[in-house]
Amino acid sequence: MSIEHIRSFIAQDMGAVDEVIRQKLHSHVALIRQVSEYIIDSGGKRLRPALVILSAGSFGYTGQFHYNLAAVVEFIHTATLLHDDVVDESEMRRNKETANALFGNAASVLVGDFLYSRSFQMMVEVNNMRVMQVLADATNTIAEGEVLQLLNCRDPNVDEANYLRVIRFKTAKLFEAASRLGAILGNATPEQEEAMAVYGMHLGTAFQLIDDVLDYSGDNLDTGKNLGDDLAEGKPTLPLIYAMRAGTAEQANLIRKAIEQGGTDGFQPVLDVIQQTAALDYARQCAQAEIETATGAITILPESEHKECLIQLAGFAVARNY
Repeated sequence: MSIEHIRSFIAQDMGAVDEVIRQKLHSHVALIRQVSEYIIDSGGKRLRPALVILSAGSFGYTGQFHYNLAAVVEFIHTATLLHDDVVDESEMRRNKETANALFGNAASVLVGDFLYSRSFQMMVEVNNMRVMQVLADATNTIAEGEVLQLLNCRDPNVDEANYLRVIRFKTAKLFEAASRLGAILGNATPEQEEAMAVYGMHLGTAFQLIDDVLDYSGDNLDTGKNLGDDLAEGKPTLPLIYAMRAGTAEQANLIRKAIEQGGTDGFQPVLDVIQQTAALDYARQCAQAEIETATGAITILPESEHKECLIQLAGFAVARNY
């Protein structure tokens, strides 16, 4: 089963999610509509809303609230992108100008705030306190992850455990919430709900690990951003952390200086060290281990095509080149 098969399997559901997104993006303020629609229409894999759909389907949910919550998850994700690009001073995402490059930082921050607040309006419509709790906790944890990442920038002393903590907060938490929400809607048992949460957390961690690998190995036409963006921002991601650990003192010092200074001038020498220490292979192995944990967690789910799609989605997360 390919990612195209998964998309085809949930195409009708995702079409319903897109309709909710279009309706809920409405605002009487034209700039809000303009910026929101620009970032939503810029592409993206829509993995997080797909997780809500697949999780709910795995438990036989037949209502409509999963469309609303899938849109909520996408709005929260989009808000983080708007804010991230301002913090990182990014100019390119998904092969298009970022919203902040096009509309300015102020508009990006404020429209991100609109998407957050609209998300909470939509959560209330589901009228389920457990759903509210999961999404409120997730949003708060993501904000903590953003701050942790900011503190780690230009710091070459960040170790692997600290790095993993950041991505479990910043990236994986929303994957976890999306997976858990479908289980809640489907009246899963506590054990099944927790299994879906574990699946989402480890899937999200693997997804970010591969993103970090692609920053040193991807084709910018595939990834939609410039190679070396993380190093330019002084982000100590796993390939760099491992290369410093596995390389010579001289190689480690070269990477330390590149992290501290940021920018792109030292990218090629750093890339050479990453390749010489097989750091990308190590990061991919870590991602594969996360996926094995994720898929192992959902063995307790009843057999269904939705479950099979979840397993195949995990395979896509580590095999992708974009």
